[in-house]
Amino acid sequence: MRKTDSLERYLQFKLLWFFIPIGLFFGLWTWQIELKWQWILLSELGLFLTCLLFNLNIKTRVLKAFTRATLHLDAIGQEDYNQFAKSSFSSGKVKEFHVQLKKLSELLQQQKSRYDQHAFLVYQLIGQLESPILVFDHKQQLTFGNQAFEHLFKRPWLMLKHASAELLGLELAANNWQFSESSLRNKWQIRKSEFIDDGQTHQLLVFIDIESALRENQLNAWQQIIRVLTHEIRNSLTPVSSMAETLADKADNERDKMVLSVITERCSHLQNFVNRYSSLSQQYQLNCQWLLVEHVMKSVANMYDNLKITTSGTAKQIWADNEFFEQVLINLIKNAQEASATKVSLNFDQQEQFTVIDVVDNGHGFNNLENLFVPLYTTKPQGQGIGLSFCRSIIEQHQGVLELHNNEEQGVTVMIILPIPASS
Repeated sequence: MRKTDSLERYLQFKLLWFFIPIGLFFGLWTWQIELKWQWILLSELGLFLTCLLFNLNIKTRVLKAFTRATLHLDAIGQEDYNQFAKSSFSSGKVKEFHVQLKKLSELLQQQKSRYDQHAFLVYQLIGQLESPILVFDHKQQLTFGNQAFEHLFKRPWLMLKHASAELLGLELAANNWQFSESSLRNKWQIRKSEFIDDGQTHQLLVFIDIESALRENQLNAWQQIIRVLTHEIRNSLTPVSSMAETLADKADNERDKMVLSVITERCSHLQNFVNRYSSLSQQYQLNCQWLLVEHVMKSVANMYDNLKITTSGTAKQIWADNEFFEQVLINLIKNAQEASATKVSLNFDQQEQFTVIDVVDNGHGFNNLENLFVPLYTTKPQGQGIGLSFCRSIIEQHQGVLELHNNEEQGVTVMIILPIPASS
């Protein structure tokens, strides 16, 4: 016998075969009692309608149990695990089936809660990482960014939520993400990975500052060279200086004494020169505290009487080491003065968890920005090529950033970004 393709047809078929014998038996019985054919026909019609209603009632009752189960499964499909369908029977297989569905919902609810907790912890961890990280949904729209996102895009990620990749200046080339702007493309490397959330594929992008890594490697190389040179030069200068002083005491004529005195003086000068460069390889012990901008600027401005220095901005205090931060400002203002600047403006602004300081002068600027932070490189006749490297080293030891660029019309802008401690 051919199998039926649905439960409804199966019930209809089986019930039909169940009621056909009853109808035949009822017809024979009415014929035996010799009812008129009109009454027999009417009785058969009444029996048919009764059987039909009984058939429909059974089908409705049976299918109702599955309809409720279907609603429950639809709720599970929508990740609504708190909606349960009540069984139409108080016991038996249908009741057992609904109990199993309820247990499945409770299990999926527990698994979803654990997943949500894990996802929350992962996003919290990502939020604390120093590398900029963002997440695109399946439409390539921004759905998440960490705190370091603001360093790169200059705005909190929530202000750019649902922004397209194109709006963020990103493009997909050969299945790899990159910046549309070449200067940023050479500075940042983007690593991509995919994950599925809520049934949709998301992309997680990690931005790696390759320029910073290269700069750190260069600085480490310079520090190693400086340490070696310092060691060798000191070992050579000490005996030369000592012998020159001894010979000067024993010299009989003034000319020999003068020559030996010059040798001693140059040895001392070279020793001081080496000592200054050895500071580039030092890790300083910073004593960070809240500094009032007004007090810091009063202390620094008093050193430059013939230079107009102005202060503005919303930040009234900064988190930094007083001695080292003042030395950074002194070096920057001194550079501006040596670049023929007549005025320097400092703007202190607080943005989210960072203090941004812009030092702007109206000097003649720099001809070569690429080598500014290279130790020993200088364009000044009496320069030693250490000032800007020292400044950036100090700011980075504050966990901050120092960037420098020429202004469009005149002068230089140095931007310093200092983090604000989370406890504040």
